[in-house]
Amino acid sequence: MRAVLATLGYLLSPDRQRVLMIRRDARPDDIHYGYYNGLGGKLEPGEDVVTGMRREIREEAGLECNVLDFAGTISWPGFGKDGANWFGFLFRIPLWTGTPLTANDEGSLHWMPVADVLAGTLPMWESDRHFLPLVFADAPRVFHGVMPFADGKAVSWSYTSA
Repeated sequence: MRAVLATLGYLLSPDRQRVLMIRRDARPDDIHYGYYNGLGGKLEPGEDVVTGMRREIREEAGLECNVLDFAGTISWPGFGKDGANWFGFLFRIPLWTGTPLTANDEGSLHWMPVADVLAGTLPMWESDRHFLPLVFADAPRVFHGVMPFADGKAVSWSYTSA
């Protein structure tokens, strides 16, 4: 089975203390319903990952990315609908321009304290707690992870740093 290629971005406030997240609360049939998540989505045919990440941020938040810091990749075998495999390219976005939207077709947008995201106090995929410390590390290193899913839950997590 081929993997769905996707982007996942974390827009940071100027002081890097908050991150713009989507609360997926627009469609009750959404696999992510009720969860906070970074912004992003599927790459379009012929689109490179940076162009795709910029497009997703523009569509979902109404912002233009000035700087994208590559955080790493994650392979999520079995994550998607009907056990589809996903492969994500993750970015930190410390510099951007514009005024963020308050909501989009998938949910409402919120500036959340990075400390709360890392503390696990928000409703999120339990599996995100494994890789988000790598994304928000004080001295981040590019990482490449594998997180297989079965029955809607991560069954393991491993990564290497580049």
